[in-house]
Amino acid sequence: MKLKFLPIIYCILALSLTGCFLKKKSSGVSETTGWKYNDRKYGGFEVLAPRKQATAPGLVFIEGGLYVMGRIVEDLGFANNNTPRRVTIDSYYIDETEVRNVDYREYIHWLTRTYVSYPNVVQNALPDTLVWRSPMSYNEPMVETYFRHVSFDNYPVVGVTWRQASDYCLWRTDRVNEEQLVKKGILKLDILTQKDENNFNTDAYLAGQYEGTVNKGLKDISSEDKNATRKVKMSDGILFSKYRLPTEAEWEFAAAGLIGVTENERITERKVYPWTGGSTRSNHKKTRGQMMANFQRGRGDLMGVAGNPNDAFATPAPVRSFMPNDYGLYCMAGNVNEWVLDVYRPLSFNDMDEFKPFRGNVYTKVAVDSEGKPLQKDQYGRIIYDTIGYTPDRFNYQTGDLRNYNDGDYKSLMTDILAIDNPEALSKTSDMYYQGEGELGKGRTSLISDKSRVYKGGSFLDRAYWLSPSTRRFLDEDKSACDIGFRCAMNMVGTKSDQIAAGKRRKR
Repeated sequence: MKLKFLPIIYCILALSLTGCFLKKKSSGVSETTGWKYNDRKYGGFEVLAPRKQATAPGLVFIEGGLYVMGRIVEDLGFANNNTPRRVTIDSYYIDETEVRNVDYREYIHWLTRTYVSYPNVVQNALPDTLVWRSPMSYNEPMVETYFRHVSFDNYPVVGVTWRQASDYCLWRTDRVNEEQLVKKGILKLDILTQKDENNFNTDAYLAGQYEGTVNKGLKDISSEDKNATRKVKMSDGILFSKYRLPTEAEWEFAAAGLIGVTENERITERKVYPWTGGSTRSNHKKTRGQMMANFQRGRGDLMGVAGNPNDAFATPAPVRSFMPNDYGLYCMAGNVNEWVLDVYRPLSFNDMDEFKPFRGNVYTKVAVDSEGKPLQKDQYGRIIYDTIGYTPDRFNYQTGDLRNYNDGDYKSLMTDILAIDNPEALSKTSDMYYQGEGELGKGRTSLISDKSRVYKGGSFLDRAYWLSPSTRRFLDEDKSACDIGFRCAMNMVGTKSDQIAAGKRRKR
């Protein structure tokens, strides 16, 4: 009988200790003014007890740190676009696997059911199954079955453009946050009433332009009315940050999985692949000799010999077919290439920031009316955003679109923003990536533009060279291929370093 009640006793003790800890962390009084927190008499300034960020569905936590980003293997293409450079990556989250066909079909199903008046939304989101066609190959069965058939549910979705992948990330954010509010009892699940513009969107909800079916609101202690309630705010810690594509630096860092080769702040091995050792076969005792990824081993050899195939997959494989890396991430090499967030530039490794490097920033703000109020959401239920224009009063940036920042082209070399419309100034500057129109555009062509997006990882069609996390290629953001998929990432609120430092201070 005594043993029977032990779990209950432990729970009571744990709750008591937790309560003491929270009371210690938030005394309820401001250290700077002496005013009470969370007290209606003092204006109701709300301060919540600190808590660790929860991990959103499908994600794995990646502890950041120092990383030598860039070329590891020989530059076979002589592209000179991957100069090694030391950078620091902040902690973040990334998907354990590539987004699967079943995941993307769930997305298509939701769009079909919700946007009944806008079938173009569904058509624009559908993956291009014709990417499987090749003039000299019989791939019609893949065209017909790869995305739709249940046998391919756990295979990575392909034929998705960079734009489509980005849209999926935002949709996933909304569905996860809607479920959060339902689980907390704040909203009731109202699938049947959500049609066209009347659907849950995180930004629209936070902006007060989506109400939903309210179950109960949070107590509003800033109101004089004791019975007043309010909607959830981002600062409440209930809603998750947005899912997005990982930056190139984040993706490469996660693929390298350095936590498996570090000792006392020293990196003991610079991996060629996401696994230890310089071979594409496993060196672990139980799996020794097995292939660590599916890729093209040689001309015409996509899976090996019948009876003893090397990786057994001539097409993409299910997303958990091979051993994960030290972060627990699957298929960070082989299977399919993956879109990342960055705009491609050959020299980006020579002019990147040392902390969280990224090229592709386009700063936006909520579009407002003449009175400064947010414009009404669009017909799809989304808040309208505008790109920030020229801002000469700022010292850290002067324009919102920084995709071509400091890349040597016309726009990045101009010191006077007004000269952009000056043909004489244009003729005197480098315009390697300028995509002009009309007379100015004649004779100016480049495969690289502000729409060029990086993809990484190697695929079932690639040789072993491309399996190295450091290799990089690019494709227009509106194009797709049968060997390019994606996975999502999410920012971490706060940093792992803050938590570690706080723990050390408590021990002193």
